[in-house]
Amino acid sequence: MSSFEYDLFVIGAGSGGVRAARTAASKGARVAVAEDRYLGGTCVNVGCVPKKLYSYAAHFQSDFKNSQGYGWSLDDAPRFDWATLRDNKTREIERLNGIYGKLLDNSDVTLIDGRATVIGPNEVEVNGARHTAKKILLATGGWPWVPEFPGKEHVVNSNEVFDLESFPKRFLVLGGGYIAVEFASIFNGLGAETHLIYRSDLFLRGFDNEVREFTRDEMAKKGVNLHFQTNIERIDARGQELDVTLTTGDVLTVDAVLGATGRKPNLDGLGLDNVHIDMTPSGKVAVDEHYQTSTPSILALGDLIEGPELTPVALEEAMRLVEWHFSDERTLPALELDKVATAVFCHPNIGTVGLSEESARERFEKIRIYTADFKPMKHTLSGSDERCFMKLIVDDASDKVLGVHMVGDEAGELIQGMAIAVRAGLTKTDFDATVGIHPTSAEEFVTMRSVTRH
Repeated sequence: MSSFEYDLFVIGAGSGGVRAARTAASKGARVAVAEDRYLGGTCVNVGCVPKKLYSYAAHFQSDFKNSQGYGWSLDDAPRFDWATLRDNKTREIERLNGIYGKLLDNSDVTLIDGRATVIGPNEVEVNGARHTAKKILLATGGWPWVPEFPGKEHVVNSNEVFDLESFPKRFLVLGGGYIAVEFASIFNGLGAETHLIYRSDLFLRGFDNEVREFTRDEMAKKGVNLHFQTNIERIDARGQELDVTLTTGDVLTVDAVLGATGRKPNLDGLGLDNVHIDMTPSGKVAVDEHYQTSTPSILALGDLIEGPELTPVALEEAMRLVEWHFSDERTLPALELDKVATAVFCHPNIGTVGLSEESARERFEKIRIYTADFKPMKHTLSGSDERCFMKLIVDDASDKVLGVHMVGDEAGELIQGMAIAVRAGLTKTDFDATVGIHPTSAEEFVTMRSVTRH
């Protein structure tokens, strides 16, 4: 029997921390989890779950309009009630919080309500009580970050935006990543006059350039006011209104400003100065292939370490961490992070897996590009001018499909199947030999025959 109170002490009850705790407990480990906010972490409470619910809500306005071409009519104009959406969302999250609590309890994991501080390589303190553990897992995730400028105190962050007291009829988003473009689409879809401000020339840095450009054009068509190569100089409150002065000299008057300029590792008050923990140049916790920090008894995963800041990645990391540290079996394959699929729930959606065209050109001698840009069948009667874009990137030498990209309705749903194909190393010949499902947009992925460019 170990001389430590616990075999694993997890700090943070987000997706990665809970998965690691439950899985380790199933291997016979004595496990505790400390959490001082909410069970389920960012994803469940202020991330992917409420964001997707709000994205669903934001599609209805266009759905009502598009239905008219199919013979539907509404006697009265649709009316959106912000409080109903907000409060229904809150009830759903409370339900999920309860499920997470039951999962931990049913796994015989000790849940401690409080912020844990690392005291030493094998010791933590919570609420004044000290606990020892053979391994300590840091799983506290990320926290929103907003740059400094006059009037910053008037900005809401991506944790707070879900619970605004009233619906902002004029809404401004600062940023150019996932969160920024998603919330610009959401509030635009819900009926707000929406502006997106980004300091560079195009949002979604790191995504395929053609995807970025297509998304920019489609979002603009839907009414989002895009301001590139622009930043906020200052914000002045005038009653309930906010005057936002831009670096261009323009002043926009809005009701709310969302700062969606990124997230940083949530390390404040964690006590890492009490132990030796190396950090990466970007400010994340440095770990080896087994998720060990420079203090081997202290582990880290999820948004605290380098890699995609995605819930499914944290879950997979947790499984591999437990297999290495609490099991004699080695059955899970290594994570191939360049083959992890992701979606951006802007309007229209983006789904992507594998390499962008730019990355593929850097890594392969010769590639083939196949693209399709078309009006989906749904919109032949709806009257909408929304278009769909699909793209395949193929290694010319091996014929393997290196990347699959889509911008259009339900792109996230569709790209999951494509992710299996890319992960399996399927070739363009395999795609061509697959019979399509007609009539669907998805069939375009197996009917693209003409090379767009090399």
